[in-house]
Amino acid sequence: MTSALRGPLRNPHVRRAVTVPAVAACAGALAGSVGTWLPLAAGFDLRRGRGQVPTARALSLALGWSTLETVGVAASAALWAAGRSEDADLHFALQRWWAGRIVDVLGRTAGLAFDVDGIEALEPGPLVMCARHASLADALIPVWLLGRVGMRPRYVLKDDLQLDPCLDIVGNRLPNHFVDRDPGNSPEELTKLEGLGCGMGPRDASIIFPEGMVVTDHSRSRALDRIAVRDPKRFQRVRGLRTLAPVRPGGTAALLRGVPDADLVFVTHTGLESLQVLADAARAMPLEQPVRIRIVRVPRGQVPEGDDFAPWLDDQWSLRDRELVQPV
Repeated sequence: MTSALRGPLRNPHVRRAVTVPAVAACAGALAGSVGTWLPLAAGFDLRRGRGQVPTARALSLALGWSTLETVGVAASAALWAAGRSEDADLHFALQRWWAGRIVDVLGRTAGLAFDVDGIEALEPGPLVMCARHASLADALIPVWLLGRVGMRPRYVLKDDLQLDPCLDIVGNRLPNHFVDRDPGNSPEELTKLEGLGCGMGPRDASIIFPEGMVVTDHSRSRALDRIAVRDPKRFQRVRGLRTLAPVRPGGTAALLRGVPDADLVFVTHTGLESLQVLADAARAMPLEQPVRIRIVRVPRGQVPEGDDFAPWLDDQWSLRDRELVQPV
């Protein structure tokens, strides 16, 4: 899969000249006409027997998201005007506030709630976090979790997420790394991931989604089929995956090399599968069950290095998969 950032959109000034006004216009239009679209959407749902009014919820979510995006961009502009565009603590605070309010909006509109097991494993740092990627919404889970214990996240993100204005502006002022959709394991990319850990301390965590994609049954099956052809020995290790998809170990290994004293944390969850595809999100609202999050920390002394790391990571990821199928 190639990046959505093509041509002029790769230039941040051009990109922001498009995305910032578009999101602000969306927020203004939805806020200015809420008295019209809200009753119409609710009536549309009720006439079709949708007592939970999913269309009204989806539009309300769009209003909340676009409003928070606009406020976040305004706050980042104010920090720039005040000469504080390089103040990491202020930007981490803004990121934590923004993510928390997005989760609040998702709670009110989509019924999002969390049941967390193991949050005490998230401190102290430094740590490298491997997180499941099952939907567009779960990119918020690591920053929300880390914010609850006062930790500061450093993300490895797909570069087309820079089409989100807040992620673009604030994310590029903080020590994050945006990668192409299909970066492979190029030495240049891996060197940048190693560098992401520079200066990490007890309050810091780097985050990667090692599956490298939003995982669906179809994408998992395709990934397993490719491994079966290219690496039959590895296929025997990962063939039993039922919920998670095989990891791409190169990025995680690079993050660990960059922070020799970091522990490894696995974050998996269930409950967001109905939000895998944006077009289906409205029909899934509200979520009937809480998102159940499981956090497991592995001390660095138990993490092998070199050629032993990838098979070990496969085994650990398979264990996390079995825990999701049969929670412990």
